[in-house]
Amino acid sequence: MISRRDFLQAGMAASAILGTGATGAWAQIAARQQLTQDQLLEFDSFGNVTLIHVTDIHGQLKPIWFREPDVNIGVGEVAGLPPHVTGADFLKLFNIEPGSARAYALTSEDFTALAAEYGKMGGLDRVATVVKSIRAARPDALLLDGGDTWHGSYTVLKTAAQDMVDAMNQLAPDAMTSHWEFTLGLDRVTEIVDNLPFPFLGANIFDAEWDEPAYEPYTMFERGGAKIAVIGQAFPYLPIANPSWQFPGLSFGVREERMAEVVQEVRDAGADLVVCLSHNGFDVDRKMAAKVPGIDVILTGHTHDALPEPVLVGQTLLIASGSNGKFVSRLDLDVQNGQLLGFRHKLIPVFADVIEPDAEMATLIDETRAPYEAEMAEVIGHTGSTLYRRGNFNGTWDDLICNALIEEREADIALSPGFRWGPTVIADQPITREDIYNATAMSYPNAYRNEMTGEQLKVILEDVADNLFNPDPYYQQGGDMVRVGGMGYRIDVTKPQGERLTEMTVLKTGEAVDPAKTYIVAGWASVNEGTEGPAIWDLVEAWIRKKGTVSVDPNSSVSVVTP
Repeated sequence: MISRRDFLQAGMAASAILGTGATGAWAQIAARQQLTQDQLLEFDSFGNVTLIHVTDIHGQLKPIWFREPDVNIGVGEVAGLPPHVTGADFLKLFNIEPGSARAYALTSEDFTALAAEYGKMGGLDRVATVVKSIRAARPDALLLDGGDTWHGSYTVLKTAAQDMVDAMNQLAPDAMTSHWEFTLGLDRVTEIVDNLPFPFLGANIFDAEWDEPAYEPYTMFERGGAKIAVIGQAFPYLPIANPSWQFPGLSFGVREERMAEVVQEVRDAGADLVVCLSHNGFDVDRKMAAKVPGIDVILTGHTHDALPEPVLVGQTLLIASGSNGKFVSRLDLDVQNGQLLGFRHKLIPVFADVIEPDAEMATLIDETRAPYEAEMAEVIGHTGSTLYRRGNFNGTWDDLICNALIEEREADIALSPGFRWGPTVIADQPITREDIYNATAMSYPNAYRNEMTGEQLKVILEDVADNLFNPDPYYQQGGDMVRVGGMGYRIDVTKPQGERLTEMTVLKTGEAVDPAKTYIVAGWASVNEGTEGPAIWDLVEAWIRKKGTVSVDPNSSVSVVTP
């Protein structure tokens, strides 16, 4: 008899053919630099169950540019493992031809030049086309949304996320989980959830007073003759990474024991397949997969990773589907008598100039955006350099924001959160108001101006660094490293907390940061209630208007020591 592991390894080979495309149709496409919708959507159906996964759309209804990170450091046991591989190393690992469409979609290599060739990606009308195509082939397919959906754009801000709620209702997912959704405020979340036509799942969200589940932990489906349990796992660290006063009375956490209990509960209820719809982040999910038996598939989100192949942890498949609507994952599974016997997988890149927009969704999007189009389209300035956010330490969008904070708030040093969301603006393009909001739209946007000692700055940066580089994934509680303007430093990610940062230097004077000296520090997105200051989008808009054309030089102020 062939073991389940042998079947899974055979399935991984099938995934490599369909997902990485080193040979066959994908290689021919890359060689000719031509793409067709049929080739993008081509898939040999397999087994009896199909899962469709989207995650971290962040309010992006229209096609966008989004540059993948050039630095994504893994520490401890995951150092050098996907998704902690970028650029040329990523291309080599997954046998992707440099300069190809897939190289453009999945890495930052030659991004600006390739963006001109391959165009924008995503757009919920194109995603709808992909989803409808899969459903036409597999009517029983489950569409699952990994969260960070009702957040991150001008129209989300102006409509309190009704734009995304309406669009996703039309896309008709079968379930979703959450993270930034809760920054709408608990009352608004409750209002939306009470009217959703599909489950809003969170096995790890509890009522803090009564210590009991606050949301549905899972939902069951019967598809393809199999009983499928979908367990929701919301972002565990909401009260740390986001303002807890926006969702009072709720507690979160990884809750590994709770997940194990729910897995056992659904198995006892007859589940043939257990799927975890997660917003933990990839490394947290990798650890949870190793610690909690019985999960067949984890659809992972939060860290925005896009991987053309699943990662196998024991007998659990981890599927990473990117962000901003750039990709849709399709996973076909052979599930028989409570056993996962094999799979095929494809990470489908949503090239906006190739995928035909779905007419129904396109109409809804245009109607939703119409009242705001004039304001969003107004040109505020121009950029001479590509503005992007992703990367562990620096992103040119946040360097720009830091420059604006220093000048507009008359500060010595600026701090900008290490958010992963926010589309890219290509060099030599206009910067519109929508572009600014895409990088800043949130419910606690005030740009503060405080006094901090050098010692306080060191403590803050060390704390954030530990959220990113703690070797135990369960202690990685934030986004990327806080971006710093006006100051440089050296960081050794292999050191313990409190010892990672050295050589902190004020860039304007070249002097070492004095632990006892007080500095004027400007920043935004403080989790403290009652923070005062102008909204960050107004501050950035005013600064760009004054400059006219902005260019952000490569940031070399952070020296990094890696494993």
